[in-house]
Amino acid sequence: MAQISLTLPDGNARVFDAGVTPAEVAADISTSLAKKAISATVDGTHWDLAWPIETDAAIAIHTMKDAEPSLELIRHDFAHVMARAVQSIWSDVKVTIGPVTDHGWFYDFDRDEPFTPEDLGQIEAKMKEIINDRDPVRTEIWDRARARSFYEDSGEPYKVDLVDRIPEGADLRMYWHGDWQDLCRGPHLQHTGQLPADAFKLMGVSGSHWFGDTSKNLQRISGVGFRNRDELKAHMIFLEEAAARDHRKLGREMNLFHMQEEAPGQVFWHPNGWTIYTTLQDYVRRKQRAGDYVEVNTPQVVDRKLWEASGHWEKYQDHMFIVEVDEDHAREKAVNALKPMNCPCHVQIFNQGIKSYRDLPLRMAEFGSCNRYEPSGALHGIMRVRGFTQDDGHIFCREDQIESETARYIAFLSDIYADLGFAEFKVKFSDRPEKRAGSDEIWDKAEAALLSATRAAGIEPELNPGEGAFYGPKLEFVLTDAIGRDWQCGTHQVDFVLPERLDANYMGEDGAKHRPVMLHRATLGSFERFIGILIESHAGKLPFWIAPRQVVVAAITSEADDYVAKVVAELKSAGVRVEADVRNEKINYKIREHSVGKVPVILAVGQREIDEGTVSVRRLGSKATETVALSQIVDDLKSEACPPDLR
Repeated sequence: MAQISLTLPDGNARVFDAGVTPAEVAADISTSLAKKAISATVDGTHWDLAWPIETDAAIAIHTMKDAEPSLELIRHDFAHVMARAVQSIWSDVKVTIGPVTDHGWFYDFDRDEPFTPEDLGQIEAKMKEIINDRDPVRTEIWDRARARSFYEDSGEPYKVDLVDRIPEGADLRMYWHGDWQDLCRGPHLQHTGQLPADAFKLMGVSGSHWFGDTSKNLQRISGVGFRNRDELKAHMIFLEEAAARDHRKLGREMNLFHMQEEAPGQVFWHPNGWTIYTTLQDYVRRKQRAGDYVEVNTPQVVDRKLWEASGHWEKYQDHMFIVEVDEDHAREKAVNALKPMNCPCHVQIFNQGIKSYRDLPLRMAEFGSCNRYEPSGALHGIMRVRGFTQDDGHIFCREDQIESETARYIAFLSDIYADLGFAEFKVKFSDRPEKRAGSDEIWDKAEAALLSATRAAGIEPELNPGEGAFYGPKLEFVLTDAIGRDWQCGTHQVDFVLPERLDANYMGEDGAKHRPVMLHRATLGSFERFIGILIESHAGKLPFWIAPRQVVVAAITSEADDYVAKVVAELKSAGVRVEADVRNEKINYKIREHSVGKVPVILAVGQREIDEGTVSVRRLGSKATETVALSQIVDDLKSEACPPDLR
């Protein structure tokens, strides 16, 4: 029999017969490792312990201590165990697919009756039984005909459809967990008992469809799973904290916005929410002016001809809202689209008049209102919408200016993020996507230019393969919020394609025409989404200068009403957003109500404060109060209300 050499992580190599499995390799290393082993990595590929190895390779054996492979593996097994539990309880239920997600898994089922919370408890109990049974997991490779016949005989129509979707000639891997079977790419654990029975929880049921077919309604059961009970407990605490910070919940409590079915994916801003929006927009506008940007505004509805010329009609049409207009009862309707982005319109402004190399770089900015189609199931409060406004910008420059403009922009973005409470951020480099415009030569040049410029700015970005825009590579700036969640906000992109497609040019120093490079950039990205991030990161306790309701002056007794009016007037004169509360309610009730509304400062005044010319100050999140002279609190709050760039 042929022999192969397997190299271990420590560099030592061992010789085995071809066809040896990782389980056998683990046993050869030590008995304890064989018992703890859950999977392997073979030449960079995650490998089932039962799969044979036929050629020389590098191998690493994994145990539960290895977080990255073990979490994916156990969540995949939890999905199968859950599906097995469901079919053990309700034999008529049909199974579909059950992939791993960020913190767990889901599995979609076809069942006539809706699953209930009580059902979830029953499923969890059955899952624990299956885990405790320690049933072996085994795998076989079948051809398409055999697998299709098996699922037809088993009465599993979705699995038949899944087999038909797999390319001709491909082998299918069939897994058994005890006597329950599923079609799966693997890998999986050695037996069900390797799953931690106290480290999972079913989270709920939602609706779904079979590959987007709305005629086939399914029920999706989702779960979370971890390596041990402590990890599960930490995740559940995290979820509680995230729920308390949910911008939709806080949006109601703070009276910021609402959304309704007549305008899906679009925001109805209330006065409080619009105050945050305009305060943020005014701040960004001042920063852009200081950064030598010129502000423009472009049309909302644009003829398809421009979108065809730019490439959006071909590459992005599925995300565009199409508008057909019957102009003068013409035989053919005029076809327009709501703009999903601002870049082609900015090129039109650049193209007006002759530009010289001396005009570059030209930094153009717009608070551009855009519309993009998102499936209804993907919409999420103001974080994922169909109508939004970007702090969009485009820098038209020469190739030799890419490096300096990239460094300049990173510094610009860093200042803004620091002012908004995000002193640190990650940078990802997203290269060419599969669906793109422009030649490989152009993409080679654009990627090299952006990567070189980023490194020259002192940043080594994390590679994010295949996630560039269709017209060029991009940097993605990722913020981490107060509870550790990452949010991709800002972008910076190098584009040689659109200037070529839309015939943008400038007169060079040599008197000839040249194409400008177009640097696309957005700092906050969508205002809607960024405000949602701010709300959740600060748990509604926004920085004082952004808070929509900065101060409430509350009367303790009706005799203090005139003094309340005086305090309000002085604070308004100092530029503070302030309101009076002279309702006939107890002061503790007022404090509770305004605290729920996340008012940063509550000033309580009664007879003592009138006599002494003071106010009692209560800060949001603090139970303590302090008595401060009226003149002092006015000066203090005037300073706090001033935006960072004006201090």
